[in-house]
Parts: sequence; C-alpha cells; structure tokens
Amino acid sequence: MLDPSQSLRGRRDIGIRYGVIEAVEPDIAEARALRVLNASGKLVTPGLIDLHSHVYPYGSAIGIPADELVTHQCTTTCVSAGDAGANNFAAFRRHIVAQTRTRLYAFVHIANVGLTPFPIAELYNIDFAQVDACAKTIGENADLVLGTKVRMCHCNGTEPLKRAILACEKSGTPAEVMCHIGGVETGELMSQILDLLRPGDILTHSFSGAPNIAGAFTNIVQDGKLLPAALAAKQRGVIFDVGHGGGSFDYTVAEVAIPGGCGPDTISSDIHVFSGNTPGMPYLPWVMSKFMGLGFTLDQVVAMATVNPAKIINRVPKLGTLQVGAPGDVAIMELVEGPVSFVDTRNKKRDGKAYLKPVQTVTGGVAFGRPYGSPFAVR
Repeated sequence: MLDPSQSLRGRRDIGIRYGVIEAVEPDIAEARALRVLNASGKLVTPGLIDLHSHVYPYGSAIGIPADELVTHQCTTTCVSAGDAGANNFAAFRRHIVAQTRTRLYAFVHIANVGLTPFPIAELYNIDFAQVDACAKTIGENADLVLGTKVRMCHCNGTEPLKRAILACEKSGTPAEVMCHIGGVETGELMSQILDLLRPGDILTHSFSGAPNIAGAFTNIVQDGKLLPAALAAKQRGVIFDVGHGGGSFDYTVAEVAIPGGCGPDTISSDIHVFSGNTPGMPYLPWVMSKFMGLGFTLDQVVAMATVNPAKIINRVPKLGTLQVGAPGDVAIMELVEGPVSFVDTRNKKRDGKAYLKPVQTVTGGVAFGRPYGSPFAVR
C-alpha cells in the first residue's frame, strides 16, 4: 500500500463499509468481510484522479465514457476539461454525471458551445466567449464545477483568458482557470498568458512542444530556455499540470522545464477519442510511468495523480487518500520492473526501468469488473 497523503508505505489491509474506508490495519480477519479482493503483491493506492480528461460522450466531439476508461486508467475521479460550455452543461450534469459510476467534476468552457465544434477551434469567433453565461453556470453548479477552461491557441490574443478569469471572478465561487497552451500565436503571448494567471489557476499542457500554425515553437521553453515568466508563475502558485494528450507532451520541453524549477504539480492524461489512439498512449498510469522515467519517484508520481489533484478539487472530504473516513476509492496496479520504452507526442523516444500496469479499481466501495457482486449494484 502506498498513500502519499499519509506518507504511508507498507503492507496493510483496507476495510470498506457503506462506501467509506472504515479500517486500515496490518491485518483484518477475513471473517469480518462479506467480500475480499486479494491484492497481494500488487501496488495499492488511493483511486487515481485525472484532472484533465474528456468524458462527455455524445455531447462533446471528443468525449469518452469515463467508466470505459477505468480498466485502462484506475481512475475513480475524472475532471471534464471544458467539454461543455454554458449551453450544454445541463445535459452533462443530467445525462452523464448522473449515470456514471466514476466520480465526475468539470471545468466549464468559456466558449458557450464547449468542444462541440471540434476540430474547428471553438474561439475563432470570440463572441462565443460569454462571460455572464459561463459565470452563471459555474455558480449554479458549484458542487461539480471547479472553474473555467480556456484554450489559448489559434487566435484573439489574451482576450479569451481575460474573459475566463472574469467569469471565475463573477461566479461568486472560488473558481479557478484551467488554461490550455500549445502553439500559442507568438512567443511574446506565452509570457503574457503566464503573467495573467493567478495563484491556484492551472496551466495545462505545461510541457507541450506543439508548434503554432506558422510552425514556430512558442511554449514555456523557447530556443532551449525556460521563460522567466514560467518560473515566476510557478513561484506565485500557478499549478503546472501535464495534460499529455495526443500532441501536448514533449520530452525536450520537460527536460528543460523540470530542472529549471517548473516541474509538474499534477499528472493528467488529456484522454479523448483521438489522443487514446496515439503512440504516446496517454492513459494515466502510463503517463505517470513516463515521469518515473524522468527521475520522479513512485511516491511522487502517485501523489501527483491522487492527493495533489484532490486538493484542487476540494469537494469531497478526504478525496485522494486512504484515510479512515475517506470514500472507498482504491486503485490496484502492478509495478512492472524492467526495460521499457516510451515516446512523447512528437515521437521522441526515452527508455525507462519500470511502468505501472492497471489491475483493479474500486470506486465508493464497489469494484469494477470481476468478481461481480450479486445482485449487481453500484451502491
């Protein structure tokens, strides 16, 4: 068992009753249990939390049902990163959140159409960025909504980000901005974006190496050097999130940014129907494994996919932990040791010494898959 939230590493039995962790002890007698999952020899952690995913199927052009990702990701909580805007968030809440076993949260896109126009950029027309509608949606759904998502590539300078910040401020909630970068219009604009972000706001795709439409490299590492504005943002409390995806993780950016003081705070997948088919395989345990290959410890990568994003979500007491009283969310993985090869989203290869392989997931005390309970129920 490995739980960075408690600095706990060792062999433990975990007892769950009524969906909540009731006991964490060196040995719990099997006679006390109605059902036993044997995780002997495996790595047991809090359920993984994916801070950047696309889990609005049918209502977003790129969403995947969150429950279909569980066997690949060990995710018990997923955050929809702007799939829905003000105009279609109600359908996400009523038709997706309500029937999904995986715990779901969301950032509301500043564009009222969300990601429905994909692959057409949703903010080519800045009029889609409706501040008041977005603020109202955040405020009325504060139990699910963490803030506003904005994609800062393609067009309109700093205006989309300014509107996203304003929507958060007008919402009447402690909302945060999740700011997507990756090939922004100019190198200068990247520094301006970083300067606008507030403490607690999230820079996602932090290690993107994607060029802009003109083919220029305009992300946080330019000409092989980390931007001073990136380090300043990190130091004032901007959250650096991975958001690997199908085009947003570049080893040559990460290998400059991390030793320069801009390592990740959270590891996320940016999994969606297109990125899920790419050679970089942006499934959360695999992305965590890539960061072990970059020198982070197992404890660190588990923290960046459990307790660190849990602090950002801050909606359920003790999310991202295996403490007594926490939801019974558990990930069971295998740490496979031996030579392994990874590629980034620009097909650059790096070798590692181990990777994490999903085995089993328990959400709210109910296991996914075999052995099935009878009669089957999710609660």
